[in-house]
Amino acid sequence: MTDLMAQHEEGKPFVYENNGKLFLHFDVGITQSCMNPDAPDSLVLDYTRAMMAGLLLNPTPARIMMVGLGGGSMVKYCYRYLPDAQIDVAEISEDVIALRDTFAIPRDDERLRIACCDGADFVAAAEPGIDLLFIDGFDMGGQAPSLCTQQFYDNCYAALSSRGVLIVNLSGIEIKRSAYVARIRRSFDDAVVIMRAIGCSNRIAFALKGDALRLTERQLGYRARDLEKTHPLDFQQLARSFAEAKRGVSNPSEA
Repeated sequence: MTDLMAQHEEGKPFVYENNGKLFLHFDVGITQSCMNPDAPDSLVLDYTRAMMAGLLLNPTPARIMMVGLGGGSMVKYCYRYLPDAQIDVAEISEDVIALRDTFAIPRDDERLRIACCDGADFVAAAEPGIDLLFIDGFDMGGQAPSLCTQQFYDNCYAALSSRGVLIVNLSGIEIKRSAYVARIRRSFDDAVVIMRAIGCSNRIAFALKGDALRLTERQLGYRARDLEKTHPLDFQQLARSFAEAKRGVSNPSEA
């Protein structure tokens, strides 16, 4: 790993293989993406599986938007397991997009479009009606500043459909994370649940425009069982985690 860091150009993403898996890094400390080449559509990292809990709140999205491509784990998963969904992706780095073949990301077609642009501008210009909006945009310094402003979260709200869900990967130091959560709550009138991703330190924010927060734990369980008929994820565990987070939504330690 140290040798790879010495060889790669500063500021550019690099890929290395370890134990049969491919890893995408911007620096030596943080893994941006991971792929099992034998199962390229699977979600290897814990936080990516946690983000898919958004499907419990909107199981049949017609339009999906993602900010941040990385190794394309969530793009590939949605492309395979949500065949009726249109997927639009914003990635600011040409160098990341150039690795799409390395990470077996499908070519653009009538269902998938990947644009090289700033994610904040992409969301601001989006035609309203997005059912699932995934925000996973990081750079060398952590979460991209343009993806954490009050205006950005306001634009996310405006871009969603009437039952749309914003899903944000929150990482970094707690004081910044708490500030971001407070902004999301303001934009979404406090219709927000913060869930800890099992197996890692990431928190995932789910902000809802519709009334899916009214779903009972039993209803979430029913949706989980239905999703497991066509998805290879443990949605029942995700439903339990979401329900636990929902019960503690006012707990400051979860922010």
